[in-house]
Amino acid sequence: MSGHSKWATTKHKKAVVDAKRGKLFAKLIKNIEVAARIGGGDPLGNPTLYDAIQKAKKTSVPNDNIDRAVKRGSGLEAGGADWQTIMYEGYGPNGVAVLIECLTDNRNRAASEVRVAMTRNGGSMADPGSVSYLFTRKGVIIVPGESVTEDQILDAVLDAGAEEVNDLDGSFEIVSEATDLVAVRTALQAAGIDYESADASFLPSVTVPLDADGATKVFRLIEALEDSDDVQNVFANFDVSDEIYEQLG
Repeated sequence: MSGHSKWATTKHKKAVVDAKRGKLFAKLIKNIEVAARIGGGDPLGNPTLYDAIQKAKKTSVPNDNIDRAVKRGSGLEAGGADWQTIMYEGYGPNGVAVLIECLTDNRNRAASEVRVAMTRNGGSMADPGSVSYLFTRKGVIIVPGESVTEDQILDAVLDAGAEEVNDLDGSFEIVSEATDLVAVRTALQAAGIDYESADASFLPSVTVPLDADGATKVFRLIEALEDSDDVQNVFANFDVSDEIYEQLG
């Protein structure tokens, strides 16, 4: 679990400063549009929209882009697409289980791009249900570790439904039931603790340890999948040690 979370946070920070910034912005905007369409355009009454907006702001998405996405999603402005969420399942190198969450307006294109990325990078598609049983939907909040301690976080969130707090070497991961995500996030805010992201995620119940070669292959597969505009999230049940992270740079 921690291996995948550390990869996700490291990748996120890298994406802000590299050539994939525009692609990341587009995915964050898509999340805002969908959240507004499902739950309305008021962030105070729509926790999913609130978190989507906060994540976009922390990634420096311009406010004008955010406002337009909210308006498109809530029907106040034309141009919103008919986004559909689709989950694909598969196996990557070393038998790593992979869940691919797509948000697309073209199911055929999404399926084709996911299949190509999998087959070109040592993966294979799997039937629905053959991989998803290895994952549980959880609320995951990432808190920067610079100005807060693990004890301070525990004091703030335990009564709100947090199940565990993990040290990710530079940040903290708070795990809760997906239904408790908003309560835990609100408890952090009440305690004056800033957070980097708050998402409903799929966490693995069993992990596959990877050596440097296996990690390189799995990271390459995940990056290929995330390069598709239709792919919003990739969840995988690998675990990589800190030593291998340092070895791979």
